[in-house]
Amino acid sequence: MPSASLRLAVVGAGAAGLVAARELRREGHAPVVFERAAAVGGTWLYTPPAAMSSDPLSAAATHSSLYASLRTNLPRETMGFLDFPFAAAAAAGSRDPRRFPGHQEVLRYLEAFARRFDLLRLVRFETEVLSVRREDDGGRWAVTSRKLGEKGSGEEEFYDAVMVCNGHYTEPRTAVIPGVDAWPGKQMHSHNYRVPEPFLDQVVIVIGASASAFDISRDIASMAEEVHIADRSAPASTCKKQPGYNNLWLHSMIDHAQEDGTVVFQDGSSIKADVIMHCTGYLYDFPFLGDDSTITVDDNRVDPLYKHIFPPEVAPHLSFIGLPWKVIPFPLFELQSKWVARVLSGRIKLPSKDKMMEEVKAFYLKLEARGWPKRYTHNFSNHQFEYDDWLAEQCSHPPIEEWRKQMYAVNSMNKAARPESYRDEWDDEHLVAEANEDFKKFL
Repeated sequence: MPSASLRLAVVGAGAAGLVAARELRREGHAPVVFERAAAVGGTWLYTPPAAMSSDPLSAAATHSSLYASLRTNLPRETMGFLDFPFAAAAAAGSRDPRRFPGHQEVLRYLEAFARRFDLLRLVRFETEVLSVRREDDGGRWAVTSRKLGEKGSGEEEFYDAVMVCNGHYTEPRTAVIPGVDAWPGKQMHSHNYRVPEPFLDQVVIVIGASASAFDISRDIASMAEEVHIADRSAPASTCKKQPGYNNLWLHSMIDHAQEDGTVVFQDGSSIKADVIMHCTGYLYDFPFLGDDSTITVDDNRVDPLYKHIFPPEVAPHLSFIGLPWKVIPFPLFELQSKWVARVLSGRIKLPSKDKMMEEVKAFYLKLEARGWPKRYTHNFSNHQFEYDDWLAEQCSHPPIEEWRKQMYAVNSMNKAARPESYRDEWDDEHLVAEANEDFKKFL
């Protein structure tokens, strides 16, 4: 039988925090959600340029990493929660009917989700979590929070468990560039990029090979004199103009920067640049957690975590939702949250601490055998659906739909074949029809 209702603290009211709160309440628990912003949405809550940090490499002023032109890189049908469709015809408040909509449409979807499941009243807006610490061996946690703008040490409250849902697209990771301290140009991280107009007639170097580097380099090319992409994975001899652009080149990685403004690439080519844009990803960051959380972050590995969720030493009273990347995020958040909620209610039993640690170590050995670096610990590009379906089985929930898996695979191939146009050209209408038929049972 499920245990008595627990009082839970959920850190963050983005997609992960919202679905975590819903699943906790469905399981009979009493969640309190802490959110720094004045609204739900997390990283999907756009911050305009006027509110940005004065330090272009910092994350101090804003949580969101959205740029104004951002569109999803996944089709909307795949993105939605499992029982709340994100189809254009079905989504409440839909104003952008495209299969790959802009970020505003995703925010509207999350707002509709929060309204549909009456989650807004659970959220304490404009409230920052200052610290989360273990109170005693019985599993209680002391959470200290403070309203933004207030001074003092904050208010301390006690909870039976804490779910960390603060996202991982906020704390910038930057490239190491020899000589850059003496280089006279401007550096910034994609976290603080919003619009291309400030780069009018400038020479910009974009570092990275991810979706943000691809999008931002094209965005800036509409205004800049030249844009040069520095890609660590590019061949050493690369210096190649990109198809369809007269001012966009692909290079190997930056070798070093010089005092006269020159940036030298590993292929030997060089340019004088005004801006270096770091599209180099993010770091996992939990500034409110102390040593008693029993986890560390080393080279972007959150360690140790059983199934990327529970620190074995303090499980199930501390959990992390949404750490995996290279995934369809919202369904994964939902299944993780279902599992945690049921573990907390006693309907699902975790292995012993020793067995959880053994599994964590075995997983690390698999990564090493595969030749993956430590920073890829939470990269799920090769096994997200295996993981999703394991969680679903634990919760007696149906596995991820086949059409969703197939649509994800088709989109990946389409993106590789047509990177400039995959959002607007596709040939999986049969899967769209299957998805829309499936959605009818939720409407």
